[in-house]
Amino acid sequence: MSPISKPAQLDDVSKAIIEQLQADGRRSYAEIGKAVGLSEAAVRQRVQKLTDSGVMQVVAVTDPMQLGFYRQAMIGVRVTGDTTEVSERLASIPAVDYVVLTAGSFDILAEVVCENDQDLIELLNKEIRSIPGVQSTETFVYLKLQKQFYNWGTR
Repeated sequence: MSPISKPAQLDDVSKAIIEQLQADGRRSYAEIGKAVGLSEAAVRQRVQKLTDSGVMQVVAVTDPMQLGFYRQAMIGVRVTGDTTEVSERLASIPAVDYVVLTAGSFDILAEVVCENDQDLIELLNKEIRSIPGVQSTETFVYLKLQKQFYNWGTR
């Protein structure tokens, strides 16, 4: 992630393109163009500019359960020392898909996706708790994913 910087200045057309893709990431540039009043080529150019600048990314979101990953969890991590170093180490672990520095009871939250409980135990003991600076962890096992959406718009 980049350091805090000035927010991107998006015009209404770019915002509309983002919202179109949030609703359906497979929507064609021609369909988006009709919805926002641009040509297919102009939409393609804008999408490329938005992705190149890091404002957005277009990705496929999978259901881990359907791919054989039956254990998801959020791990709260308390750190002594430099939280950035610990977060970078956590981010380098393949089973970790989300890392955020926080304020409050935990210094870092890390989401993990594992095949099963044994893999989660090994991940915790051999990889996460062995990172220098990790003082303690608390694991929140997911029982059911109730909601996961990425269509909050551009506000």
